[in-house]
Amino acid sequence: MAADVVIEMMSSEFILWRCLHGGLLTKETVDQPGPHPHIPWDQLRARNVPFLVKLTQVYGSCAVIGRDGNHIVGQLRFYPKAVCNMAAPGPALCLQQTFPNGPADDFAENDFPPLDQIADKTLFVHCMMTGSPEQKDNPYQRKGLSSRMVRTLIDWARPKGWNAIEAHAYADLPCVYTVTGQAGRTFWEKLGFGVVESTIEPAFAESAHEGFVGVLLKEAADRGIDADTAKTRYTMRLDLA
Repeated sequence: MAADVVIEMMSSEFILWRCLHGGLLTKETVDQPGPHPHIPWDQLRARNVPFLVKLTQVYGSCAVIGRDGNHIVGQLRFYPKAVCNMAAPGPALCLQQTFPNGPADDFAENDFPPLDQIADKTLFVHCMMTGSPEQKDNPYQRKGLSSRMVRTLIDWARPKGWNAIEAHAYADLPCVYTVTGQAGRTFWEKLGFGVVESTIEPAFAESAHEGFVGVLLKEAADRGIDADTAKTRYTMRLDLA
């Protein structure tokens, strides 16, 4: 099944304005309310679609998608770092969360600078997902789809004049990927990325053994990974020039 997945850049013909946490999506179902009633779907769509359309108009795309027939089974979202730096209070651009964890409702009204006016021509991978956590048996994981999406992004970005791609990564723990949409450090290193910065993830440092951090530390301990390493966030970078 994974071998039949088509990897392509998102275009204005189909705007994937939400993630796959609630299940696989199609053009027919993307605008239907998701399975999580606490999420204000109408509000998020009204914010996300203009934001993504504008990014696509200015830069050509802002996502790589994996398509199995009519179903979207993979996604890789990326933004120019210059756009991330415009977000307040920081580069929190999760499309399935409200402000301040997601963009402000009027964020699309900003003037996004064209590439030739950006000093730091770096793209930042915000999140990535293959299949959906809602699938009990996910046939799209560990089949090379994430690597294919990253390579597609590299092949798209280099001739357009982008100089680098960056992403955040963590220890190779399943819980981190499932919740944050961030891949492990080893994944990026296999694709030629290197560590340019490491720091304790602020969100992981806030509590010692509660909630998600507790799950994180248990998974790390089971794999022989110490707590500080499990809480470390790595900035991975690939130079394209």
